[in-house]
Amino acid sequence: EALAVLYFGNQPEPNITEYVVGPLPAPAYHRDVTVQRYGGKVPYHRRPVTGREYTDINALVQRELKKAPRFLTACCESDGTNLVTLTTAPRGFKSGDRVTWFVLFHNVAGTGYYLSPVGLEVLVDHGDLQLSRWQLRQVFYNGRYFASTGDLEQEFVAGALEVVRLKQPRADAVLGSMRPRSPPGSPGPLQFEPQGPRYSVRNNHITFQGWSIAFGMNPYTGPRLFDIRYRGERIVYELSLQEALALYGSNCPGGMSTRYLDGSFGIGRFAYELVQGLDCPYTATYVDRHYLVESDTPKTNQKSLCIFEHDSALPLRRHFSDSQSFYYGGLRKNTLVIRTISTLINYDYIWDFMFHGNGAVEVRVHATGYISSSFLHGRGTDYGNRVGPHTLGTMHLHHIHYKVDLDVDGQLNSLETQDMEYEFVKDPWSTQNTIERPYLRRERLEKEDEAAFPLNAPMPRYISFVSPNPNKWEHPRSYRIQIISFAGKHLPTSSSMERSISWGRYQLAVTQRKEEEPTSTSVYNQNDPWTPTVTFADFINNETITNKDLVAWITVGFLHVPHAEDIPNTVTVGNGVGFFLRPYNYFNEDPSVDSPDSVYFSSEQDVGACGANPLACLSSATTCAPHLPSFHFGGFLNL
Repeated sequence: EALAVLYFGNQPEPNITEYVVGPLPAPAYHRDVTVQRYGGKVPYHRRPVTGREYTDINALVQRELKKAPRFLTACCESDGTNLVTLTTAPRGFKSGDRVTWFVLFHNVAGTGYYLSPVGLEVLVDHGDLQLSRWQLRQVFYNGRYFASTGDLEQEFVAGALEVVRLKQPRADAVLGSMRPRSPPGSPGPLQFEPQGPRYSVRNNHITFQGWSIAFGMNPYTGPRLFDIRYRGERIVYELSLQEALALYGSNCPGGMSTRYLDGSFGIGRFAYELVQGLDCPYTATYVDRHYLVESDTPKTNQKSLCIFEHDSALPLRRHFSDSQSFYYGGLRKNTLVIRTISTLINYDYIWDFMFHGNGAVEVRVHATGYISSSFLHGRGTDYGNRVGPHTLGTMHLHHIHYKVDLDVDGQLNSLETQDMEYEFVKDPWSTQNTIERPYLRRERLEKEDEAAFPLNAPMPRYISFVSPNPNKWEHPRSYRIQIISFAGKHLPTSSSMERSISWGRYQLAVTQRKEEEPTSTSVYNQNDPWTPTVTFADFINNETITNKDLVAWITVGFLHVPHAEDIPNTVTVGNGVGFFLRPYNYFNEDPSVDSPDSVYFSSEQDVGACGANPLACLSSATTCAPHLPSFHFGGFLNL
């Protein structure tokens, strides 16, 4: 079956309706699931903005700019046609509003316009179903507000307006150009498989050294994995991205009001073709993704997901023995990686899902691309750093939400925490002295409210989904959740839109799995955050979490204060967050001991002999460089 979403704008009560259609690939039935999923009809004003709507808005803005010709010539060396608009969101202050600030930038071909604001922003009311009734409500320029572009022009002509005169940027000298400044050097190291890939991809299913994964891509919420198994046992039923929030600060209206919920724009839809040899290893397996949005024909983002085995150049484990007996044992850390990259306006998010040889799953997101910016005026540096002549890199936070439906040794799990404490005890062999002895404090959490850990608050260092069944050593078979994050502060709960992103209150929340709670948010929350279609906080209602089918909801993120080194792009170094799912007493020993890549040799062996040491075989197994296919990139074809 498939989900079809229709916008009915011409009905007596305009609305959004969702249908399940099937069976695939030749549907013969459909049923309305809107009430079942949301408890009622979804109001029409909550719909995401379409490409056609943006086109109509731009046409309105261009008409309004023509009313200020002398001002535009003076401020920007422009007639308006070489200025580009950037949307903000949400769109207003209350349910039913569809009023958006658009920030204007110099548009320079071949480079990111996001770093070239001209100081002009316009507020457009585009909520009416009749296009002719759309209006430009306000204009902002360099710290001042005006009722219209005509009023702005009148103030300028009267000499009552302070204008910052900007030159039209040149392509060869524009701030943020990514064009190379040095000639190409010799190629760096390449990663390749000397005897071909050791993983298998068939349709949407991957197998690799005991791992089995089904993968997919939702056009809006992005990458999602299902039925993750290791050695035949399911570890995770669903691992999926839910939402990406970018919340900004500025002393300009567009920047200060921006709270992007990227799922509304299309995290999966805007995952474009990956560049071989840079976005992913040259010899990775590249997979096309298909979707149907705002069209009656499907679209294909070719090669928009990649799969590869990665040699991290780090041992997974190793030991060199220099006492009693002399030997070396170890195993390379080779990891299966599933990757896709979403370009959401200015930012590029790199989504990684990694599968390790010890049964651990790693989820990681890196942010790169262009920062968003405001025109520098007044006390702008209270909200960021100056990164150009008139450009303020505006502070913001990135918060990312994931759903992790773990099934640890079956569907019925409980939640256990462990942490350390100190106890002061008399020294058993010297009673006049005391020892500060660390001990382990274990606790089973019984209710959802106990398992909702506030963002940035102290949390037990070990949190595990545990099975009722023990391993060989009589400990519950478990998987540990380990979060790597340095998130910013969550929006205050007093905010009128906070409930729409209430998942961000928690770094981790564990709830009972329910079919009626499939996602932590909705694509409709962006344009009506004041009456959210899905409110995650309502999922947490103190139900029991002992021996139940449980879901972990994880928030990771970071605060980003842009600085000079974010020009031209934010780098991935230090801008990666995520989490691990690690086996904890799930096995009787590290399962990687069975890896055929294991290495062991002793001082009594000829370590240069291929039979004694697999590493000695590499020189003969990889004598020839691989034949690399010709470089190809067609990512611009479908734009």
